[in-house]
Amino acid sequence: MQIIQMFLNEVEQEAQTTRKFLSIVPNDKFDWQPHPKSMTIRQLSTHIAELPGWIPMAINTDELDFAKNAYKPEVLNSSDELLEQFEKNLAAAKESLLNTNEDVLAQMWTLRNGDDIYMTQTKAEVVRVSISQTIHHRAQLGVFLRLLNVPIPGSYGPSADEQEFKLQEQE
Repeated sequence: MQIIQMFLNEVEQEAQTTRKFLSIVPNDKFDWQPHPKSMTIRQLSTHIAELPGWIPMAINTDELDFAKNAYKPEVLNSSDELLEQFEKNLAAAKESLLNTNEDVLAQMWTLRNGDDIYMTQTKAEVVRVSISQTIHHRAQLGVFLRLLNVPIPGSYGPSADEQEFKLQEQE
């Protein structure tokens, strides 16, 4: 299997789980945060909805320079808006993967803030970072939701909220 098809498969698999998480973010808790150093649920879930957009950015550009392009996330106010943003970015991600080739994915891409370089990786590696960041931040969102007593959907099988887990005594 070629790397592009592998990425497409993984992006779609992770999208199924991400949709479940974004759809249950309580609309009345968007400004809630578990700790002063933590993001709000709005910031975290918006970031998750945006992350598939890093895939076309990596494929179609050679760098992101925060000194030239300040990060200004869209303000989303409901789980429906989160899902809409996520689907828009997911569609762009899939389209960019379908329209690229491995030679493009082998090219270098840089994340910087002016002269400060945060990372330089191949475009394929940036696609991988986007997928990994989605999984990472989705897990953070799961913790936030758990702290709000929202039942958590399963990611790679059922969650503790979807089935009864019984502790087995060791003999």
